[in-house]
Amino acid sequence: MSLRRGLAAAACSALAVTGAQFLIPATASPAGEALVISEVYGAGGNSGAVYNADFVELYNPTAAPLSLSGLALHYRSAAGSSGGAPFALSGTVPAHGHWLVSMTPGTTGAALPTADQTGPFSMAAAGGQVALQQGTTVIATSSDTSATAGIVDFVGASGAASFEGAPAGAASATKSLQRSATGADTDNNAVDFTLAAPTPENSGTTGGGTPTDPPTEPPTEPAPTTVTIAQLEGTTDTSPYVGKAVTTSGVITAVYSGTASLSGFYLQTPGADTTPDSSDAVFVYGSQAVAQLATLGLKAGDSVQLTGKVSEYNGLTELSVNTPVADNITALPSLGTVTPLALTSWDQLDTDAEKEAHEGELIDPTALEFTVSDNYDVNVSATLGLASGDHALVTPTEVADAQDAAAVAAVTADNKARAIALDDGSAADFYTNTTGKNTPLPWLTKENPVRVGSAVTFHQPVILDIRKKESSGVVAGDPTQWTLEPTTPVTGDGHEVATFEDTRAQNLAPAAVGGDVRLATFNVLNFFPTTGEEFVNDLGGSCTWYTDREGNRIADNTCTGGPSPAGLGPRGAATAESLARQQAKIVNAINTLGASVVSLEELENSVHFGKDRDSAISYLVDALNTAAGSKVWAYAPSPAAADLPPVADQDVIRTGFIYKPADVALVGTSHVLTGSDAFASAREPLAQGFKRAGAADSDAFLVVVNHFKSKGSGVDDGTGQGNSNPDRIAQAHALLDFASAQETALGTDKVFFTGDFNAYSAEDPIQVIEDAGYTELNGTFNHGESTYSFDGMDGSLDHVFASPAALAWVTGVDVWEINAQESVAFEYSRYNYSVSDLFDESPFRASDHDPEIVGLDLPELIPAWTATKVYNTGDTVSYAGSTWRAQWWTQNQKPGDPNGPWEEIRTAPDGTAIWTPSRVFDAGDVVLYNGVKYTAQWWTRNQVPGTKSGPWKKN
Repeated sequence: MSLRRGLAAAACSALAVTGAQFLIPATASPAGEALVISEVYGAGGNSGAVYNADFVELYNPTAAPLSLSGLALHYRSAAGSSGGAPFALSGTVPAHGHWLVSMTPGTTGAALPTADQTGPFSMAAAGGQVALQQGTTVIATSSDTSATAGIVDFVGASGAASFEGAPAGAASATKSLQRSATGADTDNNAVDFTLAAPTPENSGTTGGGTPTDPPTEPPTEPAPTTVTIAQLEGTTDTSPYVGKAVTTSGVITAVYSGTASLSGFYLQTPGADTTPDSSDAVFVYGSQAVAQLATLGLKAGDSVQLTGKVSEYNGLTELSVNTPVADNITALPSLGTVTPLALTSWDQLDTDAEKEAHEGELIDPTALEFTVSDNYDVNVSATLGLASGDHALVTPTEVADAQDAAAVAAVTADNKARAIALDDGSAADFYTNTTGKNTPLPWLTKENPVRVGSAVTFHQPVILDIRKKESSGVVAGDPTQWTLEPTTPVTGDGHEVATFEDTRAQNLAPAAVGGDVRLATFNVLNFFPTTGEEFVNDLGGSCTWYTDREGNRIADNTCTGGPSPAGLGPRGAATAESLARQQAKIVNAINTLGASVVSLEELENSVHFGKDRDSAISYLVDALNTAAGSKVWAYAPSPAAADLPPVADQDVIRTGFIYKPADVALVGTSHVLTGSDAFASAREPLAQGFKRAGAADSDAFLVVVNHFKSKGSGVDDGTGQGNSNPDRIAQAHALLDFASAQETALGTDKVFFTGDFNAYSAEDPIQVIEDAGYTELNGTFNHGESTYSFDGMDGSLDHVFASPAALAWVTGVDVWEINAQESVAFEYSRYNYSVSDLFDESPFRASDHDPEIVGLDLPELIPAWTATKVYNTGDTVSYAGSTWRAQWWTQNQKPGDPNGPWEEIRTAPDGTAIWTPSRVFDAGDVVLYNGVKYTAQWWTRNQVPGTKSGPWKKN
């Protein structure tokens, strides 16, 4: 039984139809025996529209009512981009009756009959793709959908990537797609649908798709006006001829045809620009118009005259050729050659008004310098964000104080002036559309990674376009983008159009930073050895997934339940295979980093999964050592459970330290800030003392790793610093207090703060730390290289700070640019999302944050005491974690005897000597004992300060 026949039978038998009962493909019903889509109108409210709202009409051709329970409508663009989630239908379609689903009305056109339901979609005038389906889960389709499980009926208009049999025609402001009056369905949209004046009918009417007496055609429109393209475009952002028919002529500069194309062509007045205030080009929209060019044998460079109606669509002036199209496009003898606008400076196009005056024109950018500023959507819509000049756009608060409105405005204005998008010349969706996923990505290959910061060189003229891509692609937050369109769609790396500097070559390893010990910080992008599948199969949790183009689980979406007292689940790899891919990149990155100590952020907090808290960091260290071929790495153990916040108050991600014992050793145990209200919404700071391997504990330095509250949630204080800025300010203050206590306990003034502070370099939390005397090292030593890219703009959320005493040790700083500059398409989480083979085990795109590494020149290592060595007065040795100085000639006498040849040398952070029993003090010497300073009244040794009648006087 076919799906449609099954639904009809269910209705006749009064059976409830659910989304899971009939998951078999639809088949044709030429006799009209099942519910069908009978009419599609997507131009509602547009200029010249007959009706003020888009609509989809259903028809029940059977003799019994049909329930809509369990069914939904889903609209997609012609290219396949989703117009939103499927819309659940409800109610019953009468026998031989209709069901009218209206969309939100506009202002142009007559009101629809009372709709049976109101849907959420904004439809394309031509019709796009409309599915009548089971359930509200998106059903992927490609090409012919007649055998797609769960699809009850499907209509694909001209140019649609999905359809039944073959696409129907293109609807317009005055024509809808309509099925025959009987509701017959041959599973061929081209056969079943015709173009006619719209006839919306609700459940109060009966009959098929086209009634016997259709509504009267709209009144005859005035004769078209003959205009130049410049007159058509006008001198503002809206054509003075919107809604009117015009006749114009010009030279074809670019043609976009086929599935998932821009469905149109550009027409431009030949010769040089003689109308500097008006564009000399216009976009001619419609697949039928493109098809007519092919019929006439016309291509770029040929001349035509055409007649059509003018409209504005997302800022772009368009001309839709009147029907019949064949009567309204005429080939002309050559009108001449278009002269591209030669750009000698971006100042020619750095305002909207200047771009508007050249909208749609052929421009030549080959003499200018551009930089890639955004590659986030290159694997979605093949759109890149560019910046004119030699650097990417900059997050305003990276360089301007948020309270300095003028400075922030200046950076914002500069970003807007320099921003421009580069598209691939198509409307394809390479991320969610089945056909797109199985089409090689434009621009991006392993050999052509198109990194943020790469210089761009153009090799041919392009079209200056403006449009809203049907994806998440934006440039600096602007959803409607001025865009450079190649004159033909890009395939492969697009080197004929533009080439990109290879900046990977200079980042195969970090730059040299000097020093004998190196400190690094690295956000490892939710590294969870507990996979989603383990969480579900072994720990009783539940997960939803991100899947590849074949439906294989790649990464966790949302995981809840399980053993966590907070109900938190893993956030990383979905499967063991996916974890292996993530791990390979992280391990290669860390082992190439060249660091002695690495602070880690976004590491699994294994205690939430019934494991030892250090299970994940131990797992990572084992993987690092296996790859290194020996036990190169160790980790700093967590504090005891009693010294940690309750598990329910800990986040599912944590910070940690790994280190190389050959370079450094731990001093004391690690400490976590507890009981702080400031960190109720973030990961508490973790502090650990380190020293050079073999050094005395008195040479210790303190490192505190941080992961402040993110910008993605919480309250926006309106200062332009993202959500939760007040939280991060409070966290900065709490960090300073915590660090002060820890450095006192460790007996050092050498302090470093590392981590992901989720604050850009000029934001309030950073200023709080700097105002306390700490120096941000990347800005001081490394010109503030970016560690993160967001919304097409560079900035640094990751920082290393040094106290004044620690600053003296710093020899150099580098941001290793392996992650933030890379397309997310290279990440483990996008494995097999595209037919393009992009994954490898290199460090590139191991995470979304770049690691930062700092060189440190630590105090010279004092040699260890040796029993057989002869020591003379003044020689120093290390023994039992302390430094000792010989008072006289000695051999084979262990340091430690308070009256022996060795005196223990210890110094407070402020330079004051710390009293030790074995040290000799002379009159006038000042010492620190139990936090109190004393002055020696005469020569003394092994006499405790504070003793009555003793040698010490309290200061």
